[in-house]
Amino acid sequence: MLFSELPIDSRILKSLSVMQIETLTEVQHKSIPHALKGKDVVAGAKTGSGKTLAFLVPAVNRLLTSRALTKKDPRAIILAPTRELAKQVFVQAKKLTASQTISVALVVGGENYNDQVKVLRQNPDIIIGTAGRLADHITSRSFFLNGIELLILDEADRMLELGFSEQLDLIHEAANHRKRQTMMFSATIDSAAVHAMTEKMLTSPEQIVIDNVALPHADIEQKFYLADGVSHKDQLLLKSLVLANRTQAIVFTATRDDTGRISQQLIDQGIEAVSLHGELAQGQRSSVINAFSRGQYTVLVTTDLASRGLDLLNVALVINYDLPKFADEYIHRIGRTGRAGNKGLAVSFISGKDWHSFSAIKSKLTQDYSFSEYEELIGKFKGRKARIVREVEKKKQTTEVKKAIKNPVKKRVRAMDSVDTGFIPIKRKPRRTVDDIDVSSEFKNDTEEQLGSDGDKE
Repeated sequence: MLFSELPIDSRILKSLSVMQIETLTEVQHKSIPHALKGKDVVAGAKTGSGKTLAFLVPAVNRLLTSRALTKKDPRAIILAPTRELAKQVFVQAKKLTASQTISVALVVGGENYNDQVKVLRQNPDIIIGTAGRLADHITSRSFFLNGIELLILDEADRMLELGFSEQLDLIHEAANHRKRQTMMFSATIDSAAVHAMTEKMLTSPEQIVIDNVALPHADIEQKFYLADGVSHKDQLLLKSLVLANRTQAIVFTATRDDTGRISQQLIDQGIEAVSLHGELAQGQRSSVINAFSRGQYTVLVTTDLASRGLDLLNVALVINYDLPKFADEYIHRIGRTGRAGNKGLAVSFISGKDWHSFSAIKSKLTQDYSFSEYEELIGKFKGRKARIVREVEKKKQTTEVKKAIKNPVKKRVRAMDSVDTGFIPIKRKPRRTVDDIDVSSEFKNDTEEQLGSDGDKE
């Protein structure tokens, strides 16, 4: 379906044409018609499926085709879990409203608070930001939400994971009136927390689920390598990047310390790498992401900070140096490649400490898997399955021995040769059985004795 077939303002079509976007993705095709009718929408779709335009197009169309409820209050609030995702949505919104009179403001943490107050006092039509910073401005009365028409939550599950439940409740209460339309888009919508938030914030929403959002893209090839430890992982990483032949790649690690260590190792090997983690200031983080998206760096080494929201179309390889704790986070990580119909490769290194995470990830795999190897880098670690089986068998044998010692079996011993056939020998006299006695001879002897005694008496 084409955007030109939708009942939307011609100015939006002009902006989409400049952005070279004509065809709707599946999530856009299923959600935009309901949103254009003013209905609440909750949609779950994989990363890279076009969720951003799925809520921006109907939101901008409403602002262009209807009169504002108040003169000063913002008309739409769009919430994102991270500064990077909020900034990405802001860029898309600016492009979509480039030829219009709609004003858009970005309000996120890490930026100067007073400068943001000045921006908010200019009465922007759309405010895009993070829940924590917007909640702070609402509490300090920097702006009001009496005239809000649209409340949009992007990556709602992630906001709950990051602990923004109270801030979301505060924003909801400040903007709670019957004329508000609410849209919620997320990669996963089947959790109890998301269901609870849906019941609280949305009214009879249209529910849209695109395939199984908790499964990886079919366009992403997944490979798994067993690793003995950190040094072995370092060798596997370098080999994988060399084979990638300068293709842009993202390397995910568990700690921010590893981001710096690994990026420096790659630089020493002549690879253009840069690190990204949560301890960097907002300006530094934005600078790193922009430089990487422009192709200034070949490899981005990061924590899960970059696992969601970043739309980097040139990333063809994702490497999990460390596996994430949760299987869903693995899906979001590898979703940084294979975007917009492109093919991607996801490589994961699995050492002993990653085995538990890998066991959870296996349940999410829709394709058969096997462990790959580089011929010159074959390690000793072969997984934990064989070890577990040995431990179970050993425990079983130990239990049987303890039971035998606790309850020894007592067996008889033949009296003639005193052969010990058990733990405690028992000697007994042989018993005479009926088969051993000659009954006829015994009876004869008894009879003769009786007759003899009778004759004596006579």
